[in-house]
Amino acid sequence: MDFGSVVVELRKEQGISQTDLASQLDIHKNVFGRYERNEVLPSVEIANKIADALGVTLDYLVKDGEYEEVDKETLKRLKDIQKMTPENKNHVFALLDAFIKQTKLQSVLQ
Repeated sequence: MDFGSVVVELRKEQGISQTDLASQLDIHKNVFGRYERNEVLPSVEIANKIADALGVTLDYLVKDGEYEEVDKETLKRLKDIQKMTPENKNHVFALLDAFIKQTKLQSVLQ
């Protein structure tokens, strides 16, 4: 999916009008409409503002859904984990593995 289509889909899912989002980004709604129609691509700065406004990462908007399921809160936590000592990372990963295993088991049993 291209940049504009992803933006349109997210904006509509969140019930935000083109006018409201353009206003929030401090750009004219006609310019924003051109982004959604893929007539022009926004600057990295504007694309990042669009991602922030829609609560996704810039990667999500430009990498064809590669990080579709990764929201900003998850990425923030991943960055925090990266800063931990190896021992603390292992503790976090063990806890996550346990929850993931439990979730998978529950989905199989249902």
